[in-house]
Amino acid sequence: MANYEAVLAFFGKTDVPVSAGQVATETGVDRKEVDKIMAQLKKEEKIASPKRCYWELKK
Repeated sequence: MANYEAVLAFFGKTDVPVSAGQVATETGVDRKEVDKIMAQLKKEEKIASPKRCYWELKK
């Protein structure tokens, strides 16, 4: 759950859409784990994609 919080916090502090690779690099969380967390965030409708492969907090 700590990784989930780290990824969500990163989305909260960035003001531009980011890729999963950028999230993994900035948070230090493994890329596969980031993909799982982002899938969960999408399911919970907390993040949205303004353009292909880039994500941001849902407004």
